[in-house]
Amino acid sequence: MTNDEESPNAPAFAELRRGRQMTKQPLKRAHRHSDFDIPSSFVLRDSSLQSNLVATDTRLAELLKKIEAADRVALDTEADSLHSYREKLCLLQISVSVAANANGHDDFIREFSLAALLKRYFGLELPKGSQKANWAKRPLPARMAEYAINDVRYLLPLAEKLEAELDRPRRRDWLRQSCQRAIEQAAVARVRNQDELWRVRGAGLLHGRPAAVLRALWQWREREAEMADRPPFHILQNEKLVNAAESFAAGSVPDYKHFSPRRRRAFREAARSALLAPESECPVLPRRFGTRRTADTVRRTEELRRRRDKSAEELGLEPSFIAPRNTLEAIAADRTRAEKLLVLWQRELLGV
Repeated sequence: MTNDEESPNAPAFAELRRGRQMTKQPLKRAHRHSDFDIPSSFVLRDSSLQSNLVATDTRLAELLKKIEAADRVALDTEADSLHSYREKLCLLQISVSVAANANGHDDFIREFSLAALLKRYFGLELPKGSQKANWAKRPLPARMAEYAINDVRYLLPLAEKLEAELDRPRRRDWLRQSCQRAIEQAAVARVRNQDELWRVRGAGLLHGRPAAVLRALWQWREREAEMADRPPFHILQNEKLVNAAESFAAGSVPDYKHFSPRRRRAFREAARSALLAPESECPVLPRRFGTRRTADTVRRTEELRRRRDKSAEELGLEPSFIAPRNTLEAIAADRTRAEKLLVLWQRELLGV
């Protein structure tokens, strides 16, 4: 763990989100190859990549004309969530009119990452050295620009291949239904209870005073992360935050070498304030009431499972692709939830 007050290059511990494809209408013909990246004010010294970059109003206008004329475009993005407190969009990659050859594969696809699919269909292995890089960095190094271009270069020909495989068993409509459901779910605003944000993994084991200390330390970490413009885990990871709360409550004073003197004082003061607070201010773990499954619910769940497994075997699908176990249990308990939890093709296979 590094001191974020002294070093801006803290380690990254999670992967950036994969890209998305954006479809205007089905692709009807093969096209020439053209890749574009739209960053903000960066200099790239590698001339071999210059033609792929859009960093001026003139190049952007040219790209917009190509997008407008295209049947389909592919889109990917890079952000800096591993390196800043508030995530920012740092790079936009767009591929217009890409064509490539792919080898046929008729067996069921069990790997869904871009790297696995490109290796499967095109025999390509893309280097992932920049996957956790800081995409807010400017000027953008040539290796990162090349990584970004490769991330979007094959999306359109890959989409053509996958759609062809969907068309053979007439499952293209399955994709449309599932994508529409994903869009609808993404549009739903989800608001977390502000009083529960501090309950990180392991917090459920703490009660009373230790829980109060954890809450205070979590709030301290948020302030530090915002001030340093770094993700909270760069300040102190969740596991260590929980351990620190337990130590303070037990009378110990945990310490971390990467803390600056100022941060260490703020850390200890946050814990001290929680230790001195009235007992009435200690957080109370909300009670969660579960429902015991009835014999009828168990029977209906088993019936749904048999239908699911039979359909999966006949169609050569993974059973959980039709519906996972917890979804079957929810529908068995309340049949009206089927429409909310499953799209039409899934409900038809289950007979609900």
